[in-house]
Amino acid sequence: MEKKKGISISLTTQILIATVGGIVFGAIIGEWAANLKFIGDIFLRLIQMSVVLLVMSAVAAAVGSGDGQDVGKMGFHTFKWIILFTIISAGFGVVLSMLFKPGVGISLGDAEELANTAVESSSLQETILGFVPTNVISSMAEGAMVPCIVFALFFGIAMGAYTKQSGNRVMVEWVKSLNAVITNIIKTVMHIAPIGIFCLLANVAGSTGLKVIIPMLKFLGVLLIGDVIQFLLFGPFTAALCKINVTKMPKKFAKMSIMAVTTTSGAICLPTKMEDAVTKFGVSRKVADFTGPITMSMNSCGAAQCYVAAIFFMAQATGIQMSVYQMGMAILLSCLMCMGTISVPGGSVIVYTFLASSLGLSLDSIAVLIGIDWFAGMFRTLMNVDVDVMVGMLVASKLGELDRDVYNEVKTVTY
Repeated sequence: MEKKKGISISLTTQILIATVGGIVFGAIIGEWAANLKFIGDIFLRLIQMSVVLLVMSAVAAAVGSGDGQDVGKMGFHTFKWIILFTIISAGFGVVLSMLFKPGVGISLGDAEELANTAVESSSLQETILGFVPTNVISSMAEGAMVPCIVFALFFGIAMGAYTKQSGNRVMVEWVKSLNAVITNIIKTVMHIAPIGIFCLLANVAGSTGLKVIIPMLKFLGVLLIGDVIQFLLFGPFTAALCKINVTKMPKKFAKMSIMAVTTTSGAICLPTKMEDAVTKFGVSRKVADFTGPITMSMNSCGAAQCYVAAIFFMAQATGIQMSVYQMGMAILLSCLMCMGTISVPGGSVIVYTFLASSLGLSLDSIAVLIGIDWFAGMFRTLMNVDVDVMVGMLVASKLGELDRDVYNEVKTVTY
């Protein structure tokens, strides 16, 4: 007997439907939709519970499986592109903020009271010192990604040296197996992504609505325009160097882009980004496992642009004219704060506080930025996640680890 074929809807399409449905449902139902937030939070936690182990096992396996020369080349080319893209993004933040002046005409109102609740920032020296863990177990428990990556790098280097000296690959295979198990956990959790995203967006649309967005449309517009310009610049640039067809990129970026916009979290998007880099873009597993976690924590083009725009917003909203020196410091500090900042929703409030205090700007305007941070996070994360893959592609192409047959859909691979 002939079996009836059911309707198959891809996960990307399901997430897109959930995105629209959640916004519409929340806008209609109103504040009651906040009751659904806990379901979305459960989805986020199910992803977050595995991200640290995924990152550490992926980095350790990528470093420990290759020789020192391979690791050195991957590291050099990865950080080369991270630095270049981040500086360009911060520069766009300056130019667009000077053109559109997002802070002009904003009334701060009761901002001072809200701003007093902002988290006290650490100094730049303490931030950099925090990259090195004193207790990796504590860093894992706190979800501090950069200290975990630093430990994983050392662990991978030591594991590779031990394997080379002894010929014993038991530890390498164990780490790879752990990574495979964690990957399977995340793939299972991703089946409920549409439900989680629907509930998260219903809560945002129901509780926030447009009342906070309307006064800040100019600020959000700066981020949107900056994202569009950078995609139009970085996409063809990456395609040209990798010798691939740029017109195929938008479709391949679709799923991770929707995840980025709806979750506003680079950490939540990490598993999807790493899988798609291998299965859609043709990046080798070795390169994807190395560049994926590192770019998540340190390549934050969207964040750099957003932080620079936030600095100009804070200055313009309080009538301060920024000097050339302050503009230069805005770019420098924004780029530095992109390295290892909190990669979950809401972490940017710490960065805003640090930037304001470092440049002598009023903390009052931070409250307004906090009010629309979820929406700003959409544009930050979208740029961060997609450029992460471009960095992986550029590194893979340079090292001969980019499979163009996979990119061109001539053959398929699994992650």
